[in-house]
Parts: sequence; structure tokens; C-alpha cells
Amino acid sequence: MKIKVLVTSSRIPSIGIEILKKYCEVEVYRGEKLLSKTELKKLIRDKDAVLCQHIDKIDKEILDCAENLKVIGTCTAGYDNIDIGEATRRGIYVVYSPVESGVSETTAEFTWTLILACARRVVEADRFVRSGRWVTWSPDLFLGTEIRGKILGIIGLGRIGMNVARIAKCFNMKVLYYDVVRFPEKEKELEISYCPLDELLKNSDFVSLHVPLTKETYHLIGMEQLKLMKPTAFLINVSRGPVVDEKALVKALKEKWIAGAALDVFEKEPVGRKNPLLKFSNVVLTPHIGGAAKETREKMVETTATYLIQVLKGEQPKFLANPEVMEVRPISAVKIIP
Repeated sequence: MKIKVLVTSSRIPSIGIEILKKYCEVEVYRGEKLLSKTELKKLIRDKDAVLCQHIDKIDKEILDCAENLKVIGTCTAGYDNIDIGEATRRGIYVVYSPVESGVSETTAEFTWTLILACARRVVEADRFVRSGRWVTWSPDLFLGTEIRGKILGIIGLGRIGMNVARIAKCFNMKVLYYDVVRFPEKEKELEISYCPLDELLKNSDFVSLHVPLTKETYHLIGMEQLKLMKPTAFLINVSRGPVVDEKALVKALKEKWIAGAALDVFEKEPVGRKNPLLKFSNVVLTPHIGGAAKETREKMVETTATYLIQVLKGEQPKFLANPEVMEVRPISAVKIIP
């Protein structure tokens, strides 16, 4: 009997697909549009494994249709697109790729792209030139703000947050951080200071979000938090959309509680044409591309596919999102590749 694996998009780099093909019968969804829930239910029914992306939501309804599923490989640094509790209950292993792919460094680089774009009004200036409105120069044309010597507030000192802090040193910035866990050793290494969330928001010139999406972080930044920020401050979100209450952010921008924002993630993706955030010239919007470097994407898929195969061989993968699953179904019981 052949081992069957579903790859949810033909846009997933081929390096991962080739790894899977060495051991499995691989079905790649080749539709032009995103794989719909109805199609996913149909395609996953007889599969032993699935290699997916962050856009693929694998919830209880999907898992109810996955009669043979043993492992899910999500080509992401996080795994909030998967119902981890339900997968664990069913003995389904979930693997992901947070480190070897370099996605933390790539996303940190992109965070700084957004910080600089906000500070120096790069997107506004680009639109101005392209529209043909640049007919003369003046010393106050698109005046921005310096970042050197300013205060950067990092919410969430995981791998991405730490890399953002390292880069901040190049700009001689003071870095504050807030996390549910304190890291004294990292404070010394990175020359950063821990402070409560409210204090960070009050004092920072740039607030950058790097937390996973959980019940605790849902709408972590809402009306109350935005009111604490400086009217000259910018909010940067490259974590997950629902970490920010978008309605509250729109109000904050309208009433000028803050100077602007840069968002790579949104409460609903893709962003609809009626989203009020589209109207603000002081908001930089990008389509969830924080980790979108060619090298990173390829490495992420390669490592995730490798971990997926390890599970099917009965070997423990390096990054397992739900280690509790081993109590439900021991790794040796998953083995279907000799």
C-alpha cells in the first residue's frame, strides 16, 4: 500500500515535494485559486499526511474527514492554522519549521523594512512620485522622523523579537521588551530592558509585535493599549492579525492617538477592498510576506517535509508542535515507512 501525501499548493517550492516523492505518492493541488474548505475535505480523506501553508486552516471539521491522517507538516514558523488540541486528541503529529529555515532572521529583517518605511514615509513618497505630483522640491517635503536614539518596544521576545533587538543596536536605539517570561541573560546579551506592557506602550517610539496567536494574545492591542501610546509613535505588526483589534486601530488612526502603523498581518486575510485601513496614507500594508524570501521559503519547505518523513519513519522530529501526542499515539505506532 502506497503512502499518500497531499501538498496543498503547487506554489510550495518543489524541493519539499521531491523529498516526499522519494517515499510517498504525492498529490499536489494545482488550482489557480486557494484550496477551499470543501476541496480540502475531499482531498484529505484518504491521505496519510499533508504538507500545508499558513493559509490552510485545518480545524475539527477538516480533521473529521481525515480518516487516515497521521501527520501534518505546516510550512510555517508558527502553527495557529492548525487545531492543535483536536490533532493531538486524534493522535495526529504536527510538525513545523521555526529555526533552520532562517525565517526568524528573515522576518526580523522585514520588521525593520516596515519600521524604516514608517519613519521615513517611504510608501507615501513612492506614491507621490508615481502619481506625477512631484513638480518642485521643498525642505519640508515628506518630513519623517529619525530612528537613531529612539525607543523601540518589542512585545514578545521569541526568536524574531530577539533578532529585531539585535538589529536595533545598529541604530543606537534603546530597546524595551515585554513578554510573559522574563529573560535576564538575554537582557545582558542584547542590552535591553524588561518592563510591564503598559510602561512599554507609554514610552516607546516604535512598538513591534512578535507574539503567537493564543487566547491570551487575541486583541492584546486594543483601545486601552493604543490610548497609552505616544501620539508620535508607530505600531508594527508582523505576528498575527488578531493580536491587534483593527476597529480600535482605525479609531486610533482617525483620532491621531498614534502617528501611524505598518501591518503585514490582518484579522481577515486577504484584506477586503472595504477595509478602512486602506484609506490611511500613514499606514503601510503588506500581504503577509514577513518570511517571503526565496531562500527562506525553500529551506522552510525542505525542513518541514523532512520532519514529516521522520514521523512516518517512526522517528521523533526536531520540532513537534504537540509533543503531548506521543502519549496518545507513540511515535513507533505511526511508522509506515520501513
